[in-house]
Amino acid sequence: MKSKNLLTELRSLGKQELLVKEQECREELFRLRMQKSTAQLEKPSRIKELKKMIARIKTISKQKFAEEGK
Repeated sequence: MKSKNLLTELRSLGKQELLVKEQECREELFRLRMQKSTAQLEKPSRIKELKKMIARIKTISKQKFAEEGK
């Protein structure tokens, strides 16, 4: 149920907002990877969640750019 709400929220965002959200996720992923390398990471599962989130955002943004091209 949570992922459906998330997808609905992501689809309602504009193209620019999606790009900003993707950048924020990438920055957080970078910070988590740094914490992992220094053995300070509390939730290792968060890395996997962020990777999936980035993939979802990229998919939705590609769909929006494809719709614009039609």
